[in-house]
Amino acid sequence: MILPDLLEEGLSLVLCGTAPSSASKLRQAYYAHPGNIFWKTLFEAGLTPERLQPKEYPNLLKYRIGLTDLNKTEWGVDSELSRSAFDISGFSEKMLRSRPNVIAFTSKFAGCNFLGRKTVPYGRQVETLDGIPVFVVPSTSGLARGRFDLAHWQALARFVSAA
Repeated sequence: MILPDLLEEGLSLVLCGTAPSSASKLRQAYYAHPGNIFWKTLFEAGLTPERLQPKEYPNLLKYRIGLTDLNKTEWGVDSELSRSAFDISGFSEKMLRSRPNVIAFTSKFAGCNFLGRKTVPYGRQVETLDGIPVFVVPSTSGLARGRFDLAHWQALARFVSAA
């Protein structure tokens, strides 16, 4: 395991990526690449009342937000990851144990892998995980900046706040 899960029962939201970047592995912190706007996005979308730094990721629990990845054994960009290392059943079991109010995948790639589809829209998905709403939001990676839209993250924040 590259980064430990940040999970507990009673979370409002669990954010799930594909796998840590090389920078995250090196710094032992989620979304640690300097070009990644994840932490800025959480704050600007209204999911956190302050802008955290990657090394402060455990503090997300006080805002009832958890973190994990579908691939817990590899790191790097999506194109470098082994599809066989995506543990969909293990992720599902963790979510069924912790029962967050909402699950959100932090990229279409992660959402497609979980849902078993070639493409997914941003936003709330038709599918749930045993009644837990599932969202897909745009990646905050610098590599995906051309497709980033804060509005999808803001919609997620409004849904989480109302749930």
